[in-house]
Amino acid sequence: MPVSKQLSSPLHLSPKPSLRVTKSERTRTAILNAALDFVWVHPFHEMTVSSLMDSTGVSRATFYQYFSDLHELMETLLDFLQEEIFVAAAPWISGTGDPVSLMYEALDGLVRVCYERGPLLKAIFDSATADKRFENAWEKFLGGFDDAGCARIKADQEQGLIPDFDPYSVMFALNRLDAYTLISAFGQHPRKEPEPIREALARIWASSLYGAEYIGTGSSTLNRT
Repeated sequence: MPVSKQLSSPLHLSPKPSLRVTKSERTRTAILNAALDFVWVHPFHEMTVSSLMDSTGVSRATFYQYFSDLHELMETLLDFLQEEIFVAAAPWISGTGDPVSLMYEALDGLVRVCYERGPLLKAIFDSATADKRFENAWEKFLGGFDDAGCARIKADQEQGLIPDFDPYSVMFALNRLDAYTLISAFGQHPRKEPEPIREALARIWASSLYGAEYIGTGSSTLNRT
């Protein structure tokens, strides 16, 4: 089923599972969900503490019991998004089997997450341009994927599956191309259709890492003797 038919609205967060969910946990989650709702329809630069708290039914002062400012709130949402993206990328990052098939599976998952979370991804990026501390958090976020992808490339190079080149520079370029493309495509309404974006990224990744002959195949015989 096309991604656009499955994912059409933002997903909310839930308090961490426990025997007893406290009022504090519910309030913190409500603030985070208010932020998710806000960035779904408004740009980050329009967000204020008052605009968020008006929708939660609790006082403005309550916000500062959980977050020092809006950028700290966005950093919390970045951690949440990072976890989702790492799960989506896991087939290629740490999976075993046909590397091209795993790459296509990971890119499909990445596009699904970013289509669903596109306005949040755009708000996080905009927040990073407005606050030096959060800019560092954004770079650390990207760097985590640089390191994980670099390790995968090195492992495939050792097996002769990927040509010998500097893995870090290529991973750095691919990750930032992905980020810019996904933010531009899905960061504001109307979002672009996800399938052409997935196909474009898959063509670039396949040709950059494994060879142009594997573009569009979704599989390879690289690991077969």
